[in-house]
Amino acid sequence: MSQPLKLRLKTFSFPHGTYGELFNATTGERLCVTAECPWLNNEVGRSCVPAGDYVVSAHVSPRFGRCLIISAPSLGVTPAGPSLRTHCLFHAANRPSELKGCIAPGNYFGAIDNDWAVMESRKALEKLLVLVGNDEVQLRIERY
Repeated sequence: MSQPLKLRLKTFSFPHGTYGELFNATTGERLCVTAECPWLNNEVGRSCVPAGDYVVSAHVSPRFGRCLIISAPSLGVTPAGPSLRTHCLFHAANRPSELKGCIAPGNYFGAIDNDWAVMESRKALEKLLVLVGNDEVQLRIERY
């Protein structure tokens, strides 16, 4: 019998964004790379998601369509309020400037107009959607 899927996101924050690698914590396989806003003291709509333990599940966003949503009530992150942060998603995007506190997956790092970016974001998101399916998956976000 296989172990349940667990995810681990290891990130590094810079003034222009937070970049990371998402791993299957069960097997050690790197699944994708990520981009987020820089760490700005958990400011709503401007900061990357705080480090900690989350639950990830499938979601349909009115703006982004099929995506993943993360939740950790103990950290003040919930799908809907009242809480410190709501609607923190994994959705397709390339640069931190395209995000408002969410996480953009990509297949590899690159640059767009001299901005650091993740590339092939929609493909990476589709892979994650298939992997998560209808399950609730544990995610640990680590900031370095």
